[in-house]
Amino acid sequence: MKGYLPAVILALSLFGTAQAAIDTYEFASEAERARYRQLTEELRCPKCQNQNIADSDAPIAMDLRAEIYRMLEAGDSNAQIVDYLVARYGDFVLYKPPLTGRTLLLWYGPAGLLVGGFVLLGVILLRRRGADEEAAAGLSGAERQRLAELLKQTPLDKKDP
Repeated sequence: MKGYLPAVILALSLFGTAQAAIDTYEFASEAERARYRQLTEELRCPKCQNQNIADSDAPIAMDLRAEIYRMLEAGDSNAQIVDYLVARYGDFVLYKPPLTGRTLLLWYGPAGLLVGGFVLLGVILLRRRGADEEAAAGLSGAERQRLAELLKQTPLDKKDP
């Protein structure tokens, strides 16, 4: 019985992957197949958000693969196909969105936050340094001398009042 359990688990796990849908399209040439593969790998799935439409099993990705195939068969160029998908789903379907007014924050936001963090850190350090200097400057001459004497004392000197 112990020997059958791992085999049953393996068979069940393989059965789940065997049910996955596989797109089978007939292409006129290898060049069209390569164009199809390139387009499906460089466009992002609108539902999955982190997968390209070639790797996604979402229904919308299957529809987009079928649409890309239809457009390739119709003779559309790669630019026309990408423009159609961008017009329909926005710049989100592109892994590298173009630099426009709407995507400036996307492109330069992280660098701006990093620079802002360094500026904030610099301001905090300068304020602390100024506060330390003001505290030291606030002592009179006699107080500074007394402070210097206290700092020079060793722990053994503290026994003698």
